[in-house]
Amino acid sequence: MIMNKINHGKFICNYCCEDKRFYWPRIIASTPTSVPSPPAIVPDQVIPTINRYFYIVTANTSLTNGATIPANLFTDDNGNAITEFAIFNPNGYVNLFINAMMQEGGMYTVTADALIIEPTNATIFTGTPIIIESVGFSASSSTQTNG
Repeated sequence: MIMNKINHGKFICNYCCEDKRFYWPRIIASTPTSVPSPPAIVPDQVIPTINRYFYIVTANTSLTNGATIPANLFTDDNGNAITEFAIFNPNGYVNLFINAMMQEGGMYTVTADALIIEPTNATIFTGTPIIIESVGFSASSSTQTNG
């Protein structure tokens, strides 16, 4: 008579079945040690920073091959010329409005230097306003201990 033997080093039954089943090792329960809770970060205040940039298109712009509009063509909320866009990454977002209509996020990219519009079958006509809204967030916080 052949006895079923289990090879505990490999956790495989050598003789009990043809497919050599895997046997999980025994789990030994232990008493967990006490782990203190991490400190909670509680924001005292979330502070938004909003920058808007304006440009009025001066010539019909075909978007068949896309378009790149340099930052230095835009003005800020006070009408001052700018040299670059303030981008708040990763704690913010940018919206693009063409003729007062918000555009899909995948249609454009805004870098510090330029607005890049992806190729599409459209034209932006002379006199159309383009507005970029850049919103960022910062927080002042205090640390509290849980207990």
